[in-house]
Amino acid sequence: MLLDRLPTTPPALMRALGIAAVVAQAGIAVTGSVVRVTGSGLGCPAWPSCFSGSLVPDPRYNVAPLHQWVEFGNRLLGVLVTVVTIACVLAALRARPRRRLVRLSVAVLAGVLAQAVLGGITVLTGLIWWTVAAHFLVSMILVWMAVLLSRATAAPEAPACPVLPRAGQALLALCVLVLAGLLVAGTLVTSAGPHAGDAKTPRLDLPVSSLAQLHADLLIGFLGLLAGLGFLLRVVGVPPSVHRRYWVLVAVVVAQGVLGAAQYALGVPEVLVSLHVLGACLVTAAAAGLWAVTRCAPVAPPQSRRARQQPAPAELSTG
Repeated sequence: MLLDRLPTTPPALMRALGIAAVVAQAGIAVTGSVVRVTGSGLGCPAWPSCFSGSLVPDPRYNVAPLHQWVEFGNRLLGVLVTVVTIACVLAALRARPRRRLVRLSVAVLAGVLAQAVLGGITVLTGLIWWTVAAHFLVSMILVWMAVLLSRATAAPEAPACPVLPRAGQALLALCVLVLAGLLVAGTLVTSAGPHAGDAKTPRLDLPVSSLAQLHADLLIGFLGLLAGLGFLLRVVGVPPSVHRRYWVLVAVVVAQGVLGAAQYALGVPEVLVSLHVLGACLVTAAAAGLWAVTRCAPVAPPQSRRARQQPAPAELSTG
């Protein structure tokens, strides 16, 4: 078999590719927000070419050059994301052990390909709000999956061995569910807001203030659940790595909340919109990191031969 002739993937390389996948997924979500806030969503109105008669931006068409290049640049980044993801799949196929890594990397690649199709639909339908919202939400799923892939590189075949009691697992799952609702509500606020990606694109016909209040209410609920989770982690006793991931999540959620409030109070300035999207990526990544580290218990270091041979205290001779 051809794969068997290839060298085994070093763990350090697999981990580097996993981290690169996380950065790539978050990066293209942020650059997508730049496309939107600059009004460049239809800078390349065709798909997959920029124009029906040109694969790349062309000054002959009646579209501002800046808009053409911003949209085209985002598409080029999509090619880079695909290359990184394919590299993850190829590296996973030669990793040892590989089954879990292959499953995760193939799932991310399938998501990337689906994103390409959804991106084409978004452009060809004129940036209808629900296609843009779906495009963003799929990006958040891919950020989550890329974090799991990165985490799996440290323990490729770690069994599902939760470090939380059943109630803790249920509470964490509820946190993830509310986070999903929070992200969906955020896309609705955006869909009704001023940054459509193109000046002629119709917006979601709902009051922004009501949607923003829903978004804020879900954030408060999410913070309350995180507070409860933190108390539970302290009571049941978990490894230090779980506490670290928990506090990272709390920190990025609080920062994202402050940023969102500032964004709304200042009239949704473009820079803060892109920073808020970056914050959403960081919150998703932090939540995925906490999820991953609570699913599998840390593997105890193997005992030395001398330690294994040493008799237990009860077996020692009393003379």
